[in-house]
Amino acid sequence: MTPKKETQSFTAEEKAAMKARAQEMKAEARAGKDRAEGEKAVLAAVAAMKDPTDRSMGKRIHELVTAAAPELMPKTWYGMPAYANAEGKVICFFQAASKFGVRYATFGFQPDAKIDDGNMWAASFALIKLTSAEEAKIIALVKKAVR
Repeated sequence: MTPKKETQSFTAEEKAAMKARAQEMKAEARAGKDRAEGEKAVLAAVAAMKDPTDRSMGKRIHELVTAAAPELMPKTWYGMPAYANAEGKVICFFQAASKFGVRYATFGFQPDAKIDDGNMWAASFALIKLTSAEEAKIIALVKKAVR
């Protein structure tokens, strides 16, 4: 008798994120680089976050990123707030803790961000709460990412 293989399947949250990304790609193709549409999508994604802490952090991160790097285009990415360069490549993003039922939210950077620091550096950061210290770090990293 041969042992049964366990099948790996995507979680409901992962499937929802993939579905959201497919819808985002279709919307991006229709809207192009429309800042107002991107802003609307990001604010809607933040408003839809289940957890009040996620919502407040998402809103504040949106304010910080758009002030620190106004050249970045707000958009959603896998249903979460993200910010892209002129070529449409995501530079940084916020992922709510409630998105995948994890302990902390994440603020992260994609490979096109210019945050290199020697041979090793962090590409994402766990967030439990935002104080002025974390906000200052986020602002500095976002400014560095777009230099």
